[in-house]
Amino acid sequence: MALKTSLKFAASGVALLVGISLTALFILRERGRADIAEGQARAALHVKSTSFTDGGSIPKRLTCLGENLSPSLEFSSPPSGTKSIAIVMDDSDSPFGFVHWLVYDIPGQTHAIAEGASSRKTLPAGAIEGLGTGGSSGYAGPCPPGSKPHRYVIRIYALATGAAPAPDMTKQQLAAAVKGHVLAEGQWTGIFGGDHD
Repeated sequence: MALKTSLKFAASGVALLVGISLTALFILRERGRADIAEGQARAALHVKSTSFTDGGSIPKRLTCLGENLSPSLEFSSPPSGTKSIAIVMDDSDSPFGFVHWLVYDIPGQTHAIAEGASSRKTLPAGAIEGLGTGGSSGYAGPCPPGSKPHRYVIRIYALATGAAPAPDMTKQQLAAAVKGHVLAEGQWTGIFGGDHD
């Protein structure tokens, strides 16, 4: 009887640990995927790119299989009061929402970013590249494991504040810095992996 009771407690403990672990993984995944403007009212920024169509395949030159160039981005005039622009690029199909590119403190009057601006060091003066999930700053092109295509979402934010010009900010730190200051947002999505590469 004592053995059965012990086994029941052990099984309950394992189930509890598994449940906690799964909950933690879910929270990490959702944080990684999350829109940093979640819950904030905002206007729309109209975004376009000459690197690939919205919802289309990302060309190899922008990936780990090519030159690893950051995409071109153009966006409409931000609302009055915009002090800076931020860019976040996530792999929305990664188990943990892999952050591929994080740029902040882009001057508020900026309307375009040229293709390859990250690797060629031609981002607008003052712009700061934060840390991606891989732990390094700068653009890290799509490089999904396995045979299934992944969706990469690029979000652009018009902010009523600078993001406190500190180097090496993470996405979570940026989200905390801009909370309550997002004036407008736009996005562009590309696909890479599987038969899309």
